[in-house]
Amino acid sequence: MKFLRFYILYRLQIIIALIVLGVLSHIYMDAVTAWICYVLAAVSLVLYFMIGTMRLVQEAVTEGDVDKAMVYMEKIKFPRLLFKPVRSGYYILQSNLSMASNDLEKAEANIRKSLKIKSKIAGNMEGSNLLQLGFIELKKGNTKQARLHLMEAVKAGIPDKESMAAAYLQLCNIEAQRMQYKISKQYFKKAKDLKPKTEEIVSQMKTMEKQINRMPG
Repeated sequence: MKFLRFYILYRLQIIIALIVLGVLSHIYMDAVTAWICYVLAAVSLVLYFMIGTMRLVQEAVTEGDVDKAMVYMEKIKFPRLLFKPVRSGYYILQSNLSMASNDLEKAEANIRKSLKIKSKIAGNMEGSNLLQLGFIELKKGNTKQARLHLMEAVKAGIPDKESMAAAYLQLCNIEAQRMQYKISKQYFKKAKDLKPKTEEIVSQMKTMEKQINRMPG
């Protein structure tokens, strides 16, 4: 694992070293060794541009180390050259990190970039992207726009049931504020039927259930 991290972090330097070694092998050794170095350098160059340090970014995010994730993210100099699924993940993570630092404008700009990426390999990320956009609008206080994005997210489909439950729960809360109690209860039931296990969502559902029980209709 340490070797992989070293390779990812210093891939560019390794590429240069392989090219130099290839040239020296061509001059002083044999062409076979030289071409092995050239091929390894070429593969590493493709990985450098098409994957970058995204593996390390995701590991840091999983560990909850936002500062380290941002350091690794900054090492990706050409995000537009990333492989489509990786590029989509890059913009989503950028948006998440911006949300964590409360930079909502940057968070929105990055999630909109992710929305523009269509990839059959990664599957349809539209629902997840629209969900993120809805949460951003909620943070901005744009409830009307947030409601539209959340509804679009649910319609597009969200692969993660925890995220889908979060979407229904937010729609439930928004409809309750609009005094659309019947619709609010329907959204709450949909969220409850998904049986989410995330501690934060479960806590929110317990709070919302108390409000639901007091709603007329």
